[in-house]
Amino acid sequence: MSPVKTILLIAAATALCAFERRPSLIDEARILPSEHAAIDYWNAQPADPVARLQQKIDSGKAKLGYDPRFGYLPAVLDALNVPVSSQVLVFSKTSFQAVRIFPRVPRALYHNDTISVGYVRSGDVVEVASLDPKLGVVFYTLSQVESAEPRFEARTTECISCHAGPATLGVPGLFVRSVRPDRSGVPDRAPGFITDHRSPMKERWGGWYVSGEHGEQPHLGNAIYARGGVESSLLGSARTNVRDLAPYITDIDYLSGGSDIVSLLVLEHQTRMVNLIVRLGYETRMALAATPSASTLDDLPEPARTSIRNAAEETLRYMLFTDEAPLNEPVTGASRFAAEFQERGKKDKRGRSLHQLDLKTRLLRYPCSYLIESEAFRALPSVAREYVFGRLWEVLTGLDTSPVFASLSKADRTAIREILVETHSGLPASYTGRKR
Repeated sequence: MSPVKTILLIAAATALCAFERRPSLIDEARILPSEHAAIDYWNAQPADPVARLQQKIDSGKAKLGYDPRFGYLPAVLDALNVPVSSQVLVFSKTSFQAVRIFPRVPRALYHNDTISVGYVRSGDVVEVASLDPKLGVVFYTLSQVESAEPRFEARTTECISCHAGPATLGVPGLFVRSVRPDRSGVPDRAPGFITDHRSPMKERWGGWYVSGEHGEQPHLGNAIYARGGVESSLLGSARTNVRDLAPYITDIDYLSGGSDIVSLLVLEHQTRMVNLIVRLGYETRMALAATPSASTLDDLPEPARTSIRNAAEETLRYMLFTDEAPLNEPVTGASRFAAEFQERGKKDKRGRSLHQLDLKTRLLRYPCSYLIESEAFRALPSVAREYVFGRLWEVLTGLDTSPVFASLSKADRTAIREILVETHSGLPASYTGRKR
């Protein structure tokens, strides 16, 4: 093939990647066996942040204060380091507390990088989903009845029916759903969307309140839908670019009066990234259990190697935002969430971090998921973790110039590599010693 034809084919493939989502490298409808001995989701003792907090409560090293208006919610957020500014509000009836959720009485969600907390006004419980390094997402509820000995109760059976299927890549995980709800919050029977950073904004946030500015970019939030898909704003004459949701949603009923658009963008990215990390861990642990003598990927049978490689490659592609839907106009939040989110990041000597936001044309200033720093990623079996780091090195140093990573500029690759070398304590030693 001539050099000219080769260049044209590469250009065409790159253009396709810019406008169409690539097919997944994994069978996302395949549900992995969480009961497998290598995982033992149902019997193993969790080691996630909520389990650790409960141990502190039991030993008297931690206490949860009770608020007369919000019950244990403020204390739970504080104890788990979940910022109030992360509040987002969902009014579609897509929760096990659906009977208490309505467009004027939405469910509040709060999150940090690996924990989500749910609150419903007058609800019986506070809901918590917490990422365990090995098991995946573990689900809990905490009774809103004041007690001298508050206890997080595992709620796995009820939650797992929705949170371990195709929407979560077949493992215990999380997802953000966009639907068209009617005036009571019941979703239309028409298929909705499972959204993440690859989703165009026009598909996002059906059934959610959205506060903040985003220019002329349309979304499905702040609206209910009559028969035939006719929308009606929940915010009077306004529906988009709303900075203040009052008087419809106020901090009298919730911890804040907004549903921050930047928090929504971050939450959507995190859900699929968490699920991919969990999926890669499951695939690898099950394969190693079947071949106990294996110490490297090459020691495993070919089917197992293929499954792990595909899961790792899908994780790497999403981690590097290769199919991110671009922001066509800048986005501005309506709370302190963006500032507080960026403050969490580990910074290199130039003040850069993977938590830095862009919000002009894309989510992150440096397109590499900060969840590479998470406990769950660090806890991946070495076979999987080393494969991802090896491939990441090839991409960041320009050894891999395939079209799939064409969205990463040379400056992006260099900056991400430099940030990782200075801030990530779990990198292979070879990262600082290899030559380009």
